[in-house]
Amino acid sequence: MNNQMLGIIDACTTTSSLQPLTFYRSIAAVPFAGRYRLIDFMLSNMVNSGVQSVAIFPKDRYRALTDHIGSGKEWDLDRKRDGLFIFPPVKNDLKLEDPSLIAQFRYHIDYFLRSKQDYVIIANSYTICTIDFNQVLKRHVAQGAVVTSVVNGNTPLNIYIINKKALLDILQNETQDFDTITELVHYLSSSSKVITYEQNGYLSQVDSLEAYYKASMDILSAETWKQLFLRTRPIYTKTKDEPPTRYAKTAVVKNSMIANGCVIEGHVENSIIFRGVKIGKGAVVKNSIVMQKGAILENSVLNYVVLDKDVKIGSHEELNGEPNLPRVLAKGTVQGALMNS
Repeated sequence: MNNQMLGIIDACTTTSSLQPLTFYRSIAAVPFAGRYRLIDFMLSNMVNSGVQSVAIFPKDRYRALTDHIGSGKEWDLDRKRDGLFIFPPVKNDLKLEDPSLIAQFRYHIDYFLRSKQDYVIIANSYTICTIDFNQVLKRHVAQGAVVTSVVNGNTPLNIYIINKKALLDILQNETQDFDTITELVHYLSSSSKVITYEQNGYLSQVDSLEAYYKASMDILSAETWKQLFLRTRPIYTKTKDEPPTRYAKTAVVKNSMIANGCVIEGHVENSIIFRGVKIGKGAVVKNSIVMQKGAILENSVLNYVVLDKDVKIGSHEELNGEPNLPRVLAKGTVQGALMNS
């Protein structure tokens, strides 16, 4: 069933529940697991399922997203035929509200009309899982469905396979408009066959700070890692050349994920450390997430804390959150006095 499916990633979702991590970026571009962005998982799932044409529909704050995705080279989508498409939102000066995702589909209808694929995957950008869309399509075709909704238990995941003809019929009828894909699917269910596909294995929908922190800590479990990062279905991401991390004699590291380019002189436990982070001598970082180019100077203590990119913590500082409510510092924050470091 290779190349029978178009991939559509809805990167329009906005929520205040992930702030301050989404002050400067969309949910799709939120950093995750030391070196990835949230969108990497769904995009990789599509590519690993043989999808050769993927369109991403962002809404706002998408500079970080476009910088990360680039030409799609890391996902083998920088190709002459099909490939990766990013369709920025279309603004209407006569309307104050933002256009719906369906309105954006309609504006870019040529993308659908020119494609030769018969089925369309429409998925959000913030679900962490490993899914084989070929298996979803197999059930979809066998059941003669028009729409297949991927669920986990009784919970819809806002991931669908839709017959392209049915989608085009709606897009070409401008009297029909829907704010969300869920509304469109509900409309189709009144006259077309809609079925479900049960997604098993590890799954997290990262739509709040609590969900982000829990999913990040889950990654430190070997069992979760085995379910998400399969040799046969790798998660691709933008590659960056960094030197190996340097561990000083004073470094202590327990049950943590540490990316390249770091300097570790202190104690790190049950934590995720992104690229280029410096943790000074005597510093203690537990149950925390430190994003790219962060710095924690000497003798500071962090527990249940999330530091966004470029956050600097001075020496002898103490920051504490709670297991279910981590303390989050926004991008570029400077906490405490910074000496020459």
